[in-house]
Amino acid sequence: MGRTGYVVVGVIVALIAFILLPGWVKLLGVLLLVGVPAAGYLMLDPSQRRRLRGQARKRIG
Repeated sequence: MGRTGYVVVGVIVALIAFILLPGWVKLLGVLLLVGVPAAGYLMLDPSQRRRLRGQARKRIG
């Protein structure tokens, strides 16, 4: 199974879990999905944040 297959299976499992889980678990999952990367970004030094933003601009353009 290639990388695409893993992505498709992951999306299907996430949708099924999102439908079947109770409301507070869904909220906790969304908070973790948003909060963990945000906390990681905020833990960077200003110079590291600048370098990360520069890399993102290079990929877009």
